[in-house]
Amino acid sequence: MFSKVSGPIRLADRVAAILSEEIESGRLAAGDKLPTEVELVKQLGVSRTVIREAVSRLRNAGLVEPRQGRGVFVMPRRTRPLDLEAEASGTKSKVLQIVEVRRAMEGEAASLAATRATPDDVARMRQALAAIDEAVAGGGDGVDEDLAFHQSIAESTGNAVMVSTVRYLGEVMRSGIRVTRANEARRDDFIEAVRVEHHAILAAIEAGDTDAARSAVRRHMKHAASRLQDADEGFWTETDDLGVDLDAAP
Repeated sequence: MFSKVSGPIRLADRVAAILSEEIESGRLAAGDKLPTEVELVKQLGVSRTVIREAVSRLRNAGLVEPRQGRGVFVMPRRTRPLDLEAEASGTKSKVLQIVEVRRAMEGEAASLAATRATPDDVARMRQALAAIDEAVAGGGDGVDEDLAFHQSIAESTGNAVMVSTVRYLGEVMRSGIRVTRANEARRDDFIEAVRVEHHAILAAIEAGDTDAARSAVRRHMKHAASRLQDADEGFWTETDDLGVDLDAAP
């Protein structure tokens, strides 16, 4: 069914794109079950880790739904209300607009989390931050781990609409995070600043301080935008090699 995946773009991105195309084209229709993990590994020639990451991205985009003990199934097609290309031109403009949206949405999510997060929720946030450090130490970009941290905050609100919205925007957010982290990875002081900002968000949520949690997220996003504004034109040219699709929306 599928040909083996190769090339310079991240394998999980390639696999997610292949599966998305099968769904968007209708070759995999609503209610269809995806091939098993073993079958996808064999057909695409990638590892189980890559398959799991790609399927996770499809789930975040609302394209598939894992069902315990049964497999992963294609969800009904939805409309595409987001048209990023119509409202912004160029990677820099789009990423900065994504940061603005995240500043508003995630600031309120953190504020709610400060009053609703359970000890288990806080533990998951802490684990997500540790995973970012591990990924960076291992030479990774920490993008998926970074996204997982922010998603864990939304999940701890107990607000199903908030959680669904964050998942719906998952692929757009991931693309924006990939660009911001690529920029921040160029300087050790940026890397440390992001780490401090993340831990400030967690500390405020754990302390139950709604205002501090909201402010910590807004400060994090403000600084992220500032770091992006300071990036030279060479960096924005290099983003073409990151495999980022800022026009991709559920």
